[in-house]
Amino acid sequence: MSTKTRALVALLACALALPATVLPAAAAPRATGTSAPAPAPAPLELPAPTGGERVGSTVLHLVDRSRKDPWVPTADGRELMVTLHYPAARRSHGAPAPYTTEAEARLLLGSVSVGDPGAARALAGMDTYSESGVRPAPGKHPLVLLSPGFGAPRFTLTNLAEDLASRGYVVASVDHAYETSGTALPDGRILTCVACKALDEDGVHGSVVTAARAGDMRFLLDRLTGPRPVWRYAATIDRSRIGMAGHSIGGAAAATAMLADRRIDAGVNMDGSFWDTLPAKGLGGRPFLMLGTDDGMHLPGGQDVTWNATWPLLGGWKRWLTVAGSDHFSFSDGPVLQRHFGLPAGDIPAERALAVTRAYVGAFFDRHLRGVPQPLLAGPSPLHPEVKFQRP
Repeated sequence: MSTKTRALVALLACALALPATVLPAAAAPRATGTSAPAPAPAPLELPAPTGGERVGSTVLHLVDRSRKDPWVPTADGRELMVTLHYPAARRSHGAPAPYTTEAEARLLLGSVSVGDPGAARALAGMDTYSESGVRPAPGKHPLVLLSPGFGAPRFTLTNLAEDLASRGYVVASVDHAYETSGTALPDGRILTCVACKALDEDGVHGSVVTAARAGDMRFLLDRLTGPRPVWRYAATIDRSRIGMAGHSIGGAAAATAMLADRRIDAGVNMDGSFWDTLPAKGLGGRPFLMLGTDDGMHLPGGQDVTWNATWPLLGGWKRWLTVAGSDHFSFSDGPVLQRHFGLPAGDIPAERALAVTRAYVGAFFDRHLRGVPQPLLAGPSPLHPEVKFQRP
């Protein structure tokens, strides 16, 4: 399998493969004779955030009518669904924020022929650590944009979003139109993954995705930090401190968005192949973190040649880190879902996978958006022995 093909398979698998072997409870094999009973599924729950702030949450629906949607040109502009997580005021309380809607959960599971309504209800009902509609904590907070893997809904980055918010960041997680298994809009429409067929069957290059996402982030920044912000509490965002991170093709889009928009000060690519070649000047000296698997794909000299080609062009502060035992999904909520549904996963336990991602992404933004020294980024740490510093 070629590098390009393998990378594309990984991108497409990000959301669609997670629940592929989920069995409805009624269909699970029954123990017979002296066979031991089947073990109970692991809890379907995210770990608690590690920061000291309570977390608020709100959802925005935005439409950029200045652009045509690349996947459905007849659509009324480019539509985005955005979840904001943010540090909440201590005396402001709201209802628990849902993980996702049942319709979106059903579509994610149904895309791989899992129609059990109980599984969808369980996924939609997973507890989060944020409250809807509460006031933000006072002060100015850095902004981090999050872009999920190709085909994956924004809620697959909830654990990272809530953790960053608990550490004092406003975090905007984005569903890019027609690029997820299912995005529910406020008027009842559901946008499904038209782009999946375009890349998987029609040969469309991944750079079309990264360019569209860069445009999405530019529009989102205009609407969050411009003169007529869409969020009533937008004044709490510090527009001088903005970062972006993404998983899979969302990570590649972080670099593309930085090229397109100087407002983005720092970026993180979590296990995504780059689809755009950086210019000789790279990202203009802005810092970038590459965080990936420790298998044959993302080691120096590995099969994903885009990491090898991009590394020397990153002229500013940079790190290339790999995580032993991880798989492609380890940098999202994937490990929790894989463990619960009994799916094949990397060798690293779910709790460790999420802890590593949170620690290093959080440290990166603390250093480059807050100017707080981070010894964790200086070299190997006994706190995270799975993480290897690559020096090609």
